[in-house]
Amino acid sequence: MSLAPVSLSSLENLDQLVAPGADQSFRLTISESYSGVMIQIPIFVRRGALPGPSAFITAALHGNEINGTGAITHVIRDPPFRLLRGRLVMVPVVNVHGFETYSRYLPDRRDLNRSFPGSAQGSLAARMAHRVFQEIVKRCDFGIDLHTAAVRRTNFPNVRGDFSIPAIKKLGAAFGCQWMINSHGPLGSLRREATRQGVPTIILEAGEVWKVEPRVVVVAMRGIRNVLALQNMTDEAPEPTPMQQVIEKTRWVRAERGGFLEFHVAPGEVVRCDQPLATNNSLFGAERNVLYAPCDAVVIGMTTLPAASPGEPVIHLGEIPRSLVDLILSPELQHCPDPLHDQVKEDLATNIVVTAKEASGDATSPND
Repeated sequence: MSLAPVSLSSLENLDQLVAPGADQSFRLTISESYSGVMIQIPIFVRRGALPGPSAFITAALHGNEINGTGAITHVIRDPPFRLLRGRLVMVPVVNVHGFETYSRYLPDRRDLNRSFPGSAQGSLAARMAHRVFQEIVKRCDFGIDLHTAAVRRTNFPNVRGDFSIPAIKKLGAAFGCQWMINSHGPLGSLRREATRQGVPTIILEAGEVWKVEPRVVVVAMRGIRNVLALQNMTDEAPEPTPMQQVIEKTRWVRAERGGFLEFHVAPGEVVRCDQPLATNNSLFGAERNVLYAPCDAVVIGMTTLPAASPGEPVIHLGEIPRSLVDLILSPELQHCPDPLHDQVKEDLATNIVVTAKEASGDATSPND
């Protein structure tokens, strides 16, 4: 492994720069700072000894979403990991501006992950997106983009992609998360625009900003290695994955009143229709109202901030069929849990206080 990064203005000659069976780190120039200093992103290329597909793995497109950064650094230095075929281009931090200022955005407040495929003559965000797209994405056959929830939220690990495309559904299933959300992705997002350009791309959404959460890193590493095994880029056998379900529709349950939230569910929990999700209390502890599940669902994400005002998103639900809820909650599956799934669920729940509440009761607002 070469630890001394080589500065480049283009990745055009990667086959000459990285020999078969070798590793090399680079710093690719993509922009300039206000002071005229070159802005470079770190890139690590691992090449197999044999020909094969080329893949990219990116993290921190939003500069404060660094769980993926932790996962990629572990993949880079993981001793047992060996690439047999093809080429793996890993970018632990894409948005270096945001990463260095603990921000989701670029200095001009634009969102880099809404700026693809970019433009060589556009804004700062458009120019950076153009460079990343031309130099990395378009040189690969498929990709994995690693994300977390937004500020003051957490996501239970889930894979997202346009699963109407067989190649993407195959990648998503191989990654191994129990929950797979079928969506095109926002306009201008890397995964949507990469897919449109013929580079099938999935994303992982997991955990919180400003953190490298150990179990989330394990989920990401398992998923990456499973996908590479699927593509015959390694000789590893894919690790077993839990029962998987494609979610076609998600919805946010929002606060109806201002107050202090008491949560009754945790990320990754399967809930039944009309089950209590959170109670909104006054600061003196008096119940103001209760938020109930509008459908059978899994808790894909939720706020980690208990203070809420009317209309603020509280619980992000992925709708699932009642028959699946019955199966997941059946004694048979409860006695055969997926260890990693349960460990992540337990870890993410430590960021909030969860209390039990009976499903029956008056959901109206009593006096404060």
